[in-house]
Amino acid sequence: MKIPPNSYNIVGAGVFGASAALHIIRKYPHARIRIFDRQPFPCTLAASWDWNKVIRADYTDLLYMRLALEAKELWSNDPLFKPFYHEDGMFWISDTNLAHTVVENYKKLGADNGYALLSGEAAKEAYNGIFHDADYTGVSEVLINRNSGWAEAKEALEETIQSAVNAGVQYIEADVRSLLVRHDHCLGVITTAGKVFSASHTIICTGAGTAKLLANTFPKRKELQVGDRLVAAAICTGVARLNENDCEGFLNTPVCFRAGLMIALGGCLPPTPSNELKFWRDVTFRNTIRHEYGQLISVPDHEQSPSPLMKAEVNMVKKSVYGRRANFIELENYRICWDAVTPDENFIISPHTGCRNLYIATAGSFHGWKFLPILGKYILKMIEAKLESHLVRAWAWDREYPEQPDGDMWPSREMADLM
Repeated sequence: MKIPPNSYNIVGAGVFGASAALHIIRKYPHARIRIFDRQPFPCTLAASWDWNKVIRADYTDLLYMRLALEAKELWSNDPLFKPFYHEDGMFWISDTNLAHTVVENYKKLGADNGYALLSGEAAKEAYNGIFHDADYTGVSEVLINRNSGWAEAKEALEETIQSAVNAGVQYIEADVRSLLVRHDHCLGVITTAGKVFSASHTIICTGAGTAKLLANTFPKRKELQVGDRLVAAAICTGVARLNENDCEGFLNTPVCFRAGLMIALGGCLPPTPSNELKFWRDVTFRNTIRHEYGQLISVPDHEQSPSPLMKAEVNMVKKSVYGRRANFIELENYRICWDAVTPDENFIISPHTGCRNLYIATAGSFHGWKFLPILGKYILKMIEAKLESHLVRAWAWDREYPEQPDGDMWPSREMADLM
C-alpha cells in the first residue's frame, strides 16, 4: 500500500480534531488532510456540539491556567474566534478554598485577570442581585472574574472546521469503525461501509468513542486498548427558552459555577443571542456494556433521552443558582452530553506507544472545549516530537495515573441506575 508521506487522517471533528486540522493545514498547506465524523459538521453527537460553553482561566492547576490564558487571548482578539466570545464574567460559588487557590495562581503568573473576592453578603448584591437567592451554604467567599465568559459553541466549532476546509482539508461524513493496522503500524482507517482511507499519520480525537474504537481495532490485545486510562462519561444539561421580557432580567449576567463539596454541583450560562438559558449538572455517569469481544467498556448511548431523575438533578442546580427566581424558569430541552474523562482530568495528547503512526488527542474531561483555538498547536507539536517536556509528561498515553481518580468528573454512577 503506497501512502503519501505527509498525509493525515483525523478521526473526530470536535474541538481536538477541528483544531488539529486547522493548525496542520496552516503549517502544511499542501498536505493531504482528511477529517472524519458521523454527520455533516458540526456533528451533533460530539461533546463539542452545544449551545454555549464556558471560557475561563480560573484553574487551581497552573498548567491549565497558563493554557487557558493563551486560549483566551485568541478568543478575545483572533478574527476567527472573537465573534463568538462573550465576556460576561464568572461567578464562582464554592464551599472549598478554590477561590483563594485560583487567586494565588493568578498572582504567581503575574496575570491581572479582573478577579475579586467578595463576602457572601456582598456577592448577593453583585450583578444587580441576580444571584441574591442562591444557596450559599458553607460559602465564605465568592470569586468573581470579569475577564471570563462564554462562547457560542456550535457556531465557533463550525467556523473552525469551515476555515480548515476552505484551506484544503477534506471533511468526510463517515463512521470510522476501526483502524487499519499491520505489524503494529497504523496505515489508515476503515469505515462502517468498508472503505479504507490510508495516511502516514492517524490522529484519533474520538472522545467518548475512543474505548470502542480501540477495542474494535485491537480486540485481542488489551495492552493496546484504553484500559483505565479514560472512560466515556456523561452529564445532563437543560435549556430554558426565555421570552423577550424575561430575558431582560438576565442581561449582562455572568456564568455561575457551583463547585466544591456542595450537593447541587453545576452551573448556568447567560442567555444566548436566541434567548436560551442553559443549566448543567456536574455529576457524571457512565454506560458500561460488554464489547463483542468480551471486555467491559463505557460507551455513549445517543438514543437514550434524559430520565426524570436526570432532569430533577438539573432543576436542583437551577434552584440552587436562582432560588425563588427559578420558579419562573421552565427547562424544556434536556440533553445528555458525553465526553472522555481521565482519572487525573489531564488530556491525552500523545503517540500511542504500542502502534506506530497512531496518535491520541482526546479526553477533554469536561473542561477541554475552551482550548479550541490552541489544541491543534499542541497536537502538531506532539506529532513532530516538539512538545514541551512538562506537557509530554502530563498528557502521555502511558503516564502514571492515580490509583484512585482524583478529579471530580470521574463517574461513580451507571446511567442505568438513573433511569
